[in-house]
Amino acid sequence: MIVVTAASGALGRLVIAHLRSRGEVTAVVRDLARAPEGVPARHGDYDDPASLRTAFDGATRLLLISSPELDSARRIRHHLAAVDAAVAAGVGAIAYTSFLGADTGATGLTEAHHATEQAILASGLPYTMLRHPFYSDPFVPRVSDGAISSGTGGRKLNTAFRSDLAEAAANVLTGAEHLGRAYDFTGPLWSHPEVARALGVPYREVPDTEPGPMSWINGLVRAGALERHTGDLERVLGRPAETVAARALTLTANATPNHP
Repeated sequence: MIVVTAASGALGRLVIAHLRSRGEVTAVVRDLARAPEGVPARHGDYDDPASLRTAFDGATRLLLISSPELDSARRIRHHLAAVDAAVAAGVGAIAYTSFLGADTGATGLTEAHHATEQAILASGLPYTMLRHPFYSDPFVPRVSDGAISSGTGGRKLNTAFRSDLAEAAANVLTGAEHLGRAYDFTGPLWSHPEVARALGVPYREVPDTEPGPMSWINGLVRAGALERHTGDLERVLGRPAETVAARALTLTANATPNHP
């Protein structure tokens, strides 16, 4: 039996959808009323370790989807409780949705993921680390005032779509060749000017005017911090990953025209 935590979230639902036709899968959710349809569901709350031990009982494979908690200390507690519960429940193997760089860094975004990877390694459980980049979904450029604008300096991003990452997770959970491996998943590198060219519109570089998450991310992009690329995602998928330009073209084609 494959067990998926945080199965009511966006990534978890996509993973469940891929696994429905591949064998026995159970969704673990904090609120059973929000559980995905069509599969058995169990209550499991990262803040309630006992519930996790019960939820993981009988699991041959466990997908530990990282907690949405932003506070690193609490997120680490959530993940360590899940790893301890997996050991106590006798889980056969664990796959964890980590973040790029968590193997070598333990600051900022990688702090909780680094601690979790170390806990999994120390647990003795067979494992697969699935290190994700930023999701492409919220980054897909949209045409505004006839152009695409950004403050990225034309540098490239290695984001990947949730749908591809979910399929890759399902492949890992249903294949024997992934145990003991760590994958650094990145999508096809892309830039805002490239998407503008694909859509046939001008590109405009605009300065960041206010501090905030996007300004911070734009600074990372301008510094080249998101230009690392590997072939791990495509190898696990067994096909090319979706490009941001292709998604932008699809969204533009499906957009409802504005009528006066």
